[in-house]
Amino acid sequence: MQKIVPCLWFDGNGEDALKFYSSIFPNSRVTDRLFWGDTNPSLKGSLLTATFELDGQAFMVLNGGPEYKFTPAISMLVQCETQAEVDYYWDRLLEGGGQPVQCGWLTDRYGVSWQVAPMAMIRMFQDKDPAKAARAMRAMMKMIKLDLAVAQKAFDGE
Repeated sequence: MQKIVPCLWFDGNGEDALKFYSSIFPNSRVTDRLFWGDTNPSLKGSLLTATFELDGQAFMVLNGGPEYKFTPAISMLVQCETQAEVDYYWDRLLEGGGQPVQCGWLTDRYGVSWQVAPMAMIRMFQDKDPAKAARAMRAMMKMIKLDLAVAQKAFDGE
């Protein structure tokens, strides 16, 4: 059991979001669903909450209504090992109306913010040589989708 589970608040489209995210990430599964009952007759039978896993990470969706919206103050970080992985998650999370932002960030069609980052680039930023790290960081600051090859060239001083 995962002790802390992020709960994502949706305005009635939690089931759609659950299906969308599960189609993108491997090893995804729904672990349970709770439906509205007699306490809210107008929504009776529709999804209230569902817990699910995306590649082993537990989440909950809550169809809570229009009161709250997502902001970039909370984002999901997708740690990628290759450019192909970055490209896959970037493209898939933008499907259906998502918006690219800057520096590897995007907002999906539901308003959830994601960071799609190659971990090799993060390691460049942490390098002991501050000049190399700074060159890689400057290159990244110009990007929308992160490009590992461009960052590597900057890191190497090319």
